Amino acid sequence: MYTSKSSFHHALAVSNIKNHVPITLEMENVQYSTWAELFKIHARSHRVIDHIIPPVARTEKQPQQEEDKELWSTLDATVLQWLYATISHDLLHTILEPDTMTMEAWNRLRDIFQDNKHSRAITLEYDFTLVDMADFPNVSTYCQHLKSLADQLKNVGSLVTNDRLVLQLVSGLTEPYQGMATLIRQRDPLPQFYQAHSMLTFEEAGRVKKAAQSSSAVLVARSSEGPTDVPNNSSSHRHNSGGKRHHNRNNNGGRSRCSHDSHGGGREAGNSSRGCTRQHSTAQHSP
Repeated sequence: MYTSKSSFHHALAVSNIKNHVPITLEMENVQYSTWAELFKIHARSHRVIDHIIPPVARTEKQPQQEEDKELWSTLDATVLQWLYATISHDLLHTILEPDTMTMEAWNRLRDIFQDNKHSRAITLEYDFTLVDMADFPNVSTYCQHLKSLADQLKNVGSLVTNDRLVLQLVSGLTEPYQGMATLIRQRDPLPQFYQAHSMLTFEEAGRVKKAAQSSSAVLVARSSEGPTDVPNNSSSHRHNSGGKRHHNRNNNGGRSRCSHDSHGGGREAGNSSRGCTRQHSTAQHSP
């Protein structure tokens, strides 16, 4: 019990229970056993465990001093606040009743998650055997989901042994991890689940690193090749210049012939000159 020498208890100094119990208990995502274990650890470390679990040798005698009674009531309200702060709104409205003691609320939650054990076990067993890594973004998420299902089965009285959990883990691996799956299966005895999880995590990290290096090598190779389809401006310029010179030679050649013919002597030269002049005139007036 509490001493009357001081009305302060270090459990009253806890400002945020979620720092100690980071799981929010929900009806949809059943993690009762994990939540309950974290809550009991925190309550035990702050010496208020008897507010949710009666001691083995419980005495029915109430504290005789008013100061002890007041401290007990204050601490019970504090632990009840911890409990309410770590469950979902749906569960809160389900168990909330006026003047509830912490132990009463604790027992209501236990009854909610431990009722209909056989029906819950059948559903959880079905989900557990169908878990496939292809449905998850990475190894850690896949392993965490398997462990969560195993914890929920334990909560309804269906204990999942380590060997079964590890074998289910490797049976759901995708094709790239089949080599690691064979390595884990061949171990005798089978590794602990956390060890298998670690092995798969390292394998995944190696694959990600290798893929990143291959991608970088491809980018470097492409950048070193340089552009191959850019037209050569200097060649195009020379080609255009050559075309212009060729065009000018043709024009100059025509004028040269006319000029050369006009300098010829006699009638032929005159006729030739007049014929050339008529050709130029006709070309200028033609539509």
